[in-house]
Amino acid sequence: MIPADEKLLGERAAWLESLGAERRLSGNTLDAYERDTRQFLQFLSAHVGGTVKIDDIKALRPADLRGFLAQRRKEGAGARSLGRHLAGLRSFLRHLERKGLVNAAGASAIRSPKQPKSLPKPLSGRQALAVVAIDTQMHDEPWLAARDAAVLSLLYGCGLRISEALGLTPNAFQGRPTSLRITGKGGKMRLVPLLPVVTEAVETYYKLCPYHLEADAPLFRGARGGPLQPAIIQREMQKLRSALGLPDSATPHALRHSFATHLLGSGGDLRTIQELLGHASLSTTQIYTGVDSARLLDIYDRAHPRA
Repeated sequence: MIPADEKLLGERAAWLESLGAERRLSGNTLDAYERDTRQFLQFLSAHVGGTVKIDDIKALRPADLRGFLAQRRKEGAGARSLGRHLAGLRSFLRHLERKGLVNAAGASAIRSPKQPKSLPKPLSGRQALAVVAIDTQMHDEPWLAARDAAVLSLLYGCGLRISEALGLTPNAFQGRPTSLRITGKGGKMRLVPLLPVVTEAVETYYKLCPYHLEADAPLFRGARGGPLQPAIIQREMQKLRSALGLPDSATPHALRHSFATHLLGSGGDLRTIQELLGHASLSTTQIYTGVDSARLLDIYDRAHPRA
């Protein structure tokens, strides 16, 4: 139960619906914003001593928002989570402000927590190739091993997010295309080159899969025939980490990082890599220059006689 009155809860529901329908935020982001605002209303309920109303939101001061963020920090939330909390609350307050219900200026006066600069941790080329090979998959069932190899090949060979790979249908591979049309975050479309080795991995899975795969239905299936869930691939990657002696940072998403880092290290330009990854901003892609520089410095330290 959320300790808020019907009017406030109705506005919150309308806000969340607009984020999905108009701004086309991902399901994970919507879930996070729902959870963040629920936690804030619970905090505010304890603060005002009862059910939260629109008038309580209207009376919010920057100190109240800082108090919520301070509580979440005590509960273990990191800088990234706190930044997302504040972004979600600002968005909700702006929604209420557009309705003429509150003034959102107080939220804008709060500075977002400084985010730590952490570099992605890509796999080496040898490690990535081992991960995507069908022979290294941990399933005894050949079709399941081929399925995992195909999904992981799409992450490393095309730089896809796991949700993008699992959203593909057989239609996407009709006629042996040389590129894939991917719908990424925010409904943004992009074309990604499709390597022959990735196509072969998908075709091997397609031939071995025991289920009928309709042209416009999900291509990748679970053991019982339903749509394959990301958690299954994440679990299989965990088994591969153990079997291959890889670090904990070797996750399915690390294959996407590896795709970008290896392209950059081979002479790819940032703008092209940005387009292939579907990043809205070049600044997001620029983090990979730090990865490549770190790799070069490591080689220098290990190899240069004066290092």
